[in-house]
Amino acid sequence: MESSAPNYLPITEEVAAIIRDAVGEKAVIRDAEKMEPFGKDATERCRMPELVVEAECPEQVQALLRLANRHRFPVTPRGTGTGLAGGAVPVEGGVVLSLAAMNRILSIDPDNLVAVVEPGVINADLKQAAREKGLYYPPDPASYDTCTLGGNAATNAGGPSCVKYGTTRDYVLGLDAVLASGELIRAGVQTRKGVVGYDLARLLVGSEGTLGVITRLMLKLIPAPPAVTTLVALFPDLPAAMRSVSATLARGHVPCALEFLDRHCLELVGDLLPFEGVAEAGAFLLVELDGPPALIDREIEDVGEICMECDAVDALLAPDSYKRARMWEVRKEVSLRVERDSPLYIPEDVAVPIARIADLVSGLPEFETRYGMKIYSFGHAGDGNIHLNITAESPEAGERVEEGINALLKEVVSMGGTISGEHGIGLTKKRFLSLELSPASIRLQRGIKRLFDPNLILNPGKIFE
Repeated sequence: MESSAPNYLPITEEVAAIIRDAVGEKAVIRDAEKMEPFGKDATERCRMPELVVEAECPEQVQALLRLANRHRFPVTPRGTGTGLAGGAVPVEGGVVLSLAAMNRILSIDPDNLVAVVEPGVINADLKQAAREKGLYYPPDPASYDTCTLGGNAATNAGGPSCVKYGTTRDYVLGLDAVLASGELIRAGVQTRKGVVGYDLARLLVGSEGTLGVITRLMLKLIPAPPAVTTLVALFPDLPAAMRSVSATLARGHVPCALEFLDRHCLELVGDLLPFEGVAEAGAFLLVELDGPPALIDREIEDVGEICMECDAVDALLAPDSYKRARMWEVRKEVSLRVERDSPLYIPEDVAVPIARIADLVSGLPEFETRYGMKIYSFGHAGDGNIHLNITAESPEAGERVEEGINALLKEVVSMGGTISGEHGIGLTKKRFLSLELSPASIRLQRGIKRLFDPNLILNPGKIFE
């Protein structure tokens, strides 16, 4: 995007009436109290839209974007607002375009292992529908029971299963999207291969609603794994746990989940974990393997031995299904408790090469001391995606904490890492974009944005300053 802000026009009563005529009275919300939930996502950022459109079909999306170009008002697409980077916050006002009502699973094809869905389908609903046909849709963001597949695609969402199965982009075969002009395009294929022209589908996935509005997705499914087994290991400190992760992967094991909690997290939620020894542990590692039962039973024992070689205090094989479910509940509880108990709370989700995980986490105490902050680290150890929940005792510490975050992200990039593993850039991280991308890269990406969206009406204020 160019540095000068576009001259957006307000949604007058006349323009609101034109929008109602184009998309239907039922789709439009103008009442302030009803619009309030559409002005925020899972961050603390909030800005009231001037109008909300709840689309139920692509034609309504097309009509709205044509009007946005004609009357120069911004449009912010959103799913259910579970994002953690402010991507669905309408920072320029204008219209919020909700796609949550476009929530039909259009088809599941067991022969070709393909699902066709609308963008408002909840991730967990597709998982369940696929499971009923003996199939599996792997991407599993932490909010999988509330987030939409369109939002997952817009941010290229990941989750614990990424270590084995990859991110959302790896499952998007093709998609339909409405461009800023109102044109509907179909990108990608419904086959496992396809090299005709530029890969616009992969460009749109992860573009955070700044290049087009996804209205349909063709998603790859895989056969459901026949069994899952679990191991829990307790370590004296986090570097030891990270060494076991590197050793596990280096010896050829590919878990379907490799999750960890640091000492701060254990102090916060350890009372909820159904195991002895948690109170004394410095780190907690959860390992899951899926596949044929006989194979993974042998493999999980090998992983347990690796953990013990890396100084684990204890390794518990195959907890029962109740304990396994409870552990995932506790894992999700961490962020909720951190946010609830911290006067200043900033979530970051960096990723580093697997071999550098131990180096990164070993250096966190120094950042805490130097910048007066407390860092709760947890997340997807298997793919190097570390969630750093950064807190301070007072909101007044914000300036110093900001310096610390800037220094920490520079350290991540110097290790060959990235400032965002799965949350996206959105509104909250755009000030750090130049830490990772060169001026030439940013200039090229701004040019792509301008090509797709000449009037800058689609999700303005996101990704670029």
